[in-house]
Amino acid sequence: MRVPESEIRRVFQISLWLKGAHSLLEVLGGLALTFVSHDLILRIVSALTAAELLEDPRDLVANALRQLAEGFTTDAQSFAAWYLFSHGLIKLVLIAAVLAKRIWAYPAFIVAMIGFILYQGYRMSLDLTFILVAITLLDLVVLVLAWHEYGLVRREQRQNPDAHR
Repeated sequence: MRVPESEIRRVFQISLWLKGAHSLLEVLGGLALTFVSHDLILRIVSALTAAELLEDPRDLVANALRQLAEGFTTDAQSFAAWYLFSHGLIKLVLIAAVLAKRIWAYPAFIVAMIGFILYQGYRMSLDLTFILVAITLLDLVVLVLAWHEYGLVRREQRQNPDAHR
């Protein structure tokens, strides 16, 4: 059974909006990490895990969060802030341009997605996490859809050169 082109485009649009929302959260998270002190992060994690650790001092998730926060150095915080902000901002700009059907944005978006997927693959080789696998799978779907949409937009542009810039 062949999926109608309108449905593929609709899924692509939805995936772009989801990636855009995720990118906005990355930008906000990067900004938050820039302006939040390491001490405040430790206090927040302590407050979030205190009740659970009183109930069960061996709670796996609460102890893991505490260990993660304690091991989260200021250098790691600076890198995370830079990475989240830059990664999110690049994607936001490219997603906005693709949603506006700017022809130049499709190849740039595709190259950026490939770069992010390769980096995420590298990170998964070091530490396999469910969230990274899920994000990477979504990125792969978006990449395939972007490639498909780029082909359609290029054909439309050849048929009507004034439609896209």
